[in-house]
Amino acid sequence: MDANTVLAEINGNIATVGYGLSAIGAGIGVGIVVGKTIESVARQPELQGRLTVLMYIGIAFTEALAFIGIATYFIFTN
Repeated sequence: MDANTVLAEINGNIATVGYGLSAIGAGIGVGIVVGKTIESVARQPELQGRLTVLMYIGIAFTEALAFIGIATYFIFTN
């Protein structure tokens, strides 16, 4: 098989892969944010209310990146 045959057999849109990677990144980001919040509450339990609010804000920003990934998928598909 030469390179032209291999390239001719590949079809589809690379945006699907990009969306998958953005979903993985958001999952990792949410895991880090929640883990660090739990660690912080364990160190200073009196700040639990403030840290929980900040955690939800961090999760919202992290998930916004996943929504941007979904939007780019729909923008770049035909």
